[in-house]
Amino acid sequence: MSQLKIIKSELLDLQNRICQFIEQEEGSRFREDPWSHKEGGGGLTRVLSDGNVIEKAGVNFSHVMGRSLAPAATARHPELANCPFEAMGVSVVIHPRNPYVPTTHANVRFIQVEKKEGGFRQWFGGGFDLTPYFGFQEDCVAWHQTAKKLCEPYGADIYPKFKKWCDDYFYLKHRNEPRGIGGIFFDDLIEWGFEKCFQFMCDVGNAFIAAYHPILTTRKNMPYGDREKQFQLYRRGRYVEFNLLYDRGTLFGLQSQGRVESILMSLPPCVTWQYDWHPDEQKILLDNFLQIRDWV
Repeated sequence: MSQLKIIKSELLDLQNRICQFIEQEEGSRFREDPWSHKEGGGGLTRVLSDGNVIEKAGVNFSHVMGRSLAPAATARHPELANCPFEAMGVSVVIHPRNPYVPTTHANVRFIQVEKKEGGFRQWFGGGFDLTPYFGFQEDCVAWHQTAKKLCEPYGADIYPKFKKWCDDYFYLKHRNEPRGIGGIFFDDLIEWGFEKCFQFMCDVGNAFIAAYHPILTTRKNMPYGDREKQFQLYRRGRYVEFNLLYDRGTLFGLQSQGRVESILMSLPPCVTWQYDWHPDEQKILLDNFLQIRDWV
């Protein structure tokens, strides 16, 4: 079996397993929406909406081909501009209904570009991060413990390096605040060799399930009222701002003329922006959780 077929099989299996644990908690099934890309390939978008536990979740698989990488990708690799490529990956965003359950995001991806001088440039990327609205110390610690544990077989420096990359990337510069409590983020990964990098990508997908499932299970039935819900909707605005202003995956998808509905599946179904609102919950969240720090 070729490298691309092996990666594709693993990614489709990951998509299935993520959907299964969400369906287990929700008690209903994802809607499936296959789509095609105009230059080649396509994907399978799965969306679960308006559930008792999950307000909206999107788990998207894509495998697209094209004549040239989007500017969002070639900005770091100008030598690869106007080169044919294949890109595949799984992206996940979960917006729970209960404000005490954090929003989460994860993705893993592989890109292969045919170089002008011959041969291929390949790399892996991805990661996962957590965005609480009402933070719990134990959840944040467990989240980062899982991230640290998955990185340990690859070197003692990997978790600190990829944690910092995540902290730096998921940062709202215009508000001078992190989007959440971070996790790990990596890109352009190929220096360990194909097999080891591929295994790391697989381990990231597995660790995401192991890290988030217990949090969802523990927090999903906590009682809440309208004030907590309004604060959740307000803070979701930060999520939207990041995805539309800074997220490279969103930019890559739109610049590649991908399927807009699938690219923007990460956006929450309900969100508010309240002018000059300073609730007590905001100060607690910013002071105690949305600070770049060592959780483990």
